[in-house]
Order: sequence, then C-alpha cells, then structure tokens
Amino acid sequence: MSVAVASGRHAQALLGSLGRLARSPLATLLTLLVIALALALPTALRLFVTNAQAATGNFANAIDLSVFLKTDVPLSKAQQLAQAAQRRHDVASVTLIPADKGLEDFRTYSGFGDALVALKENPMPHVLHVRPRSEDSSATALEALRAYFTAWPEVDLVQVDSDWVMRFNAILEVLRRLLLMAAVLLGIGVLAVVGNTIRLEIAARRPEIEVTKLVGGSNAFVRRPFLYTGVLYGLGGALLAWGIIAVAIAALGEPVATLARLYGSRYLLQGPAPVDVVILLAAGAVLGWLGAWISAARHLRSIEPRA
Repeated sequence: MSVAVASGRHAQALLGSLGRLARSPLATLLTLLVIALALALPTALRLFVTNAQAATGNFANAIDLSVFLKTDVPLSKAQQLAQAAQRRHDVASVTLIPADKGLEDFRTYSGFGDALVALKENPMPHVLHVRPRSEDSSATALEALRAYFTAWPEVDLVQVDSDWVMRFNAILEVLRRLLLMAAVLLGIGVLAVVGNTIRLEIAARRPEIEVTKLVGGSNAFVRRPFLYTGVLYGLGGALLAWGIIAVAIAALGEPVATLARLYGSRYLLQGPAPVDVVILLAAGAVLGWLGAWISAARHLRSIEPRA
C-alpha cells in the first residue's frame, strides 16, 4: 500500500469521525465537558502549587538557624566556631552576632532599655546566625544541621527560626502527592468515559462493522475511525479544560492582585505556562487514544460477519 493511499484512508477516517461527532452536538458536548473537568482538576491543583511557590519565592531566604553559645564562651572562640560552620558544604552563610551587639539591639528594640542599665554583666550570649543553602533546606537537612550544632559543647541552644516555613513546604509536598493521585485517578476516569463512549458507538454501528469485515476489512481498518474519535474526544476535552482554567484565572486575577497589594506585594496570578498547555493537550490526546484502543480492541473481536 502506498503512502498516499494510507494517508488518504487516515484522512478519511479522521473526517468521518469529525462528521459523526458534529451530527450529535449535545452528546459530544456533554462527553467533552466530563473529560474537560477530569483534566482541569489536576491542572488547577498544579497551578495552585506553582502559584503558591512563586508567591512565596519558596521562602529560600527565610529558613535559618540561631545557634546560641554558652555565656562563658569568649568572642575569639565564637569566631573560630563561625569559621568552622562556614566550611560546611550545606551552609550558605554564617553571621556572628557578638554578645555586646545582641545586648545593644535588645536595649534598642525591647523597650526595657532603662531596666538593663542596672545589670552589672552582659547576660546575652554570642549567637551564630546560620543560613543553609537553598538546596539543603528540607526538613531532613535542617534536622541534620541542628544535630550538628547541638553536639558542640560550646552550644547552649539551637533554634530553627523558620519552623513555619518547613510546615508550609510540607503542606506543598502533600499537595504534590495529592496532585499525582488526582492525575492518576482522573486519568483513569477519562479512559473510562472515552471507552464507554466508544463501546456505545461500536454497538450502534455493529451492522456496518459486520459488513466491513464481510468484504475483507481487518480489525485494524475497522478500529481506525474509533481511535480517531477517541483522540478527538481527548484533545477536545483538553482544549475545553484549558478554556475553563483560562476563565478561572481571569476571574481570580484581580482579587488575588488586590489581596497581594494588601500584604505589600505586587504578585499577579500566573496562568499555565506553554509547556503546561502542551502537556495538557498531549495527555488528553493520549488518554483519548488509549481509552478508544482498549474499548475497540475488546469489543471488535466479538463482532464477526454472519453468513
């Protein structure tokens, strides 16, 4: 079979599938809407996670540790400890806050400046302000860093100043897992919807299929238009999902911008990136094709021409 003939048959099958979908606009629209909702939900959850990360900047500069040294540790020893901490591969920067500077800041900002005049000795310890590298800011990495400083005999207390950041990142990780689960479950739902639709179409066209097989049509030839129908359903549902998300982004853009301004930010809600749109359309087309293939392969085998 020549390439031109094969291309012509594929084009004929594609146009025939488009025609059948156009002849049942309401049923086609309802099927596309179900597929669109199934594809839009995980995409919307992914956008939520992406926007949450973008709005917060992943709090890359918000995670740090305060290492409080014992009050009897001299400044020279504190400087040596700061240099030792700086040499660690997972530490981005170390700032030494001497006890005198700590007392001065406390006197300035605490509101108890007059009461501190009566103190004969400085009760403040030297403090190491440690900022880990952004790639070493996970809960496990921070706990390892905390354990490292706690083991120093000169250290009195190690405080992670941004536990709330770790909680936020843990929530985002839960949402990522939910995104994966939702994508799998809703992808199975798309397969079921497309498969059931193709099954009904095969049942409605059973006499035509029997005649085609009677004159020598193979299962692959008979299956071809149903596969195109599945791809059209999946691709159309993905396009409709993209439209639903675009409308949602447009509706929420101004309220989100207003909320950001109230917190002193100029953040604008981000829509799907081009790569996200490509993934959405590809996922819709692949799921549509796979659902149609499974259904057609299963049901066409049971249809044989009657003598």
